[in-house]
Amino acid sequence: MGSHSHHLHAGDDLRDAAKTRLTDAGEQWTDMRQAVFEALAGFDRPASAYDIAEAVSKAQGRRVAANSVYRILDLFVTSNLAMRVESANAYVANAHPGCLHDCIFLICDSCGQTTHIDDDKISGGVREAAQKSGFAPVRPVIEVRGTCGECS
Repeated sequence: MGSHSHHLHAGDDLRDAAKTRLTDAGEQWTDMRQAVFEALAGFDRPASAYDIAEAVSKAQGRRVAANSVYRILDLFVTSNLAMRVESANAYVANAHPGCLHDCIFLICDSCGQTTHIDDDKISGGVREAAQKSGFAPVRPVIEVRGTCGECS
């Protein structure tokens, strides 16, 4: 994971980038997967599977079970379309699904706003420390809790 620049996607461009990433991985881009991705991308904060199921249910006029959404979200995380905020059991859409980075989240305890940053130097240091301890890190997730600039 070296230093590089990447294009942040938004709106239809983000949906199209996610679709391309998923289909390139050999998975299908179904109507339900698109609905879940669009609902997830529509949140301005990390969203739970229940939040997403409710949004998709409203959009489709029929009940969508959270269990179905969880399965899709697991696929999205594995395919780098979404990232899981572990401490909140919630998800955010990855604005650059073509780039693989370890997750570093800044989480505001006041308003819940979560910012994802990419800093391969920090996450690389965590990986290196784990390896020196004889641990094989698969996916480091770093969460920093505190107060955002708007709330402080």
